[in-house]
Amino acid sequence: MPTALIADDEPLLMAAFASRLAVVWPQLQIVAQAKNGVEAVALLSQWQPDFAFLDIRMPGLNGLQVAATWRDTRVIFVTAYDEYAVAAFEQSAVDYLLKPVSEARLAQCVLRLQREVKPSVDWSQLSRELIAPAPPTYLQWLTASLGDSTRLIAVDEVRYFQATDKYTEVVTESGRFLIRTSLKDLLPQLNPQFFAQIHRSYLVSLPAIAKIEKDLLGRQQIYLKNNFAILPLSRSHAAQFKQM
Repeated sequence: MPTALIADDEPLLMAAFASRLAVVWPQLQIVAQAKNGVEAVALLSQWQPDFAFLDIRMPGLNGLQVAATWRDTRVIFVTAYDEYAVAAFEQSAVDYLLKPVSEARLAQCVLRLQREVKPSVDWSQLSRELIAPAPPTYLQWLTASLGDSTRLIAVDEVRYFQATDKYTEVVTESGRFLIRTSLKDLLPQLNPQFFAQIHRSYLVSLPAIAKIEKDLLGRQQIYLKNNFAILPLSRSHAAQFKQM
């Protein structure tokens, strides 16, 4: 939000000007109002606003002296005297408004100032975004073999993976396929919200699990939905299901 200071030794005129600014530019925040030049310099240093609307003839320091003292704010002179215009623009004034300021002239000035307002950069947020690690990307598709053919399989179709001697079987409801990737290399590529290792030879799709039960020998087993399969759950991997 752009900010501004108004300085005028006539409080009523200053209040009226602030009200008119609020109508023409509602987003502009008037952060300070000064009754003389010395106060204006102090408030400029304190608030460091984007714009300063300065009367020229003020006690203490006049508007030109204030502008010469404080260079970090864009200045608009608001005065009843036109003889200071040249000096004002020598102080890098953005605009020079003659009192009484008409509605059209004020609107024209505001449009000029709005073009100068640049979006502020939240440097701390930008720094956090640059430092933050990129979100992980997970495997979406598998290229698997079935006999002499090669199939493209969506990972969310997989019910479980089973390690074999040289390959890994990819088991879906439509068949069993082979890939050359080991379970050890495959696991980090899968979204942990949907896949988990349940045995040294098995990775299972978590949404496919129907229930976990013990058999007559006390071994835990994972039953997949629709009686699709029963898979072993080793003790070393059972703890992850106790918190579910």
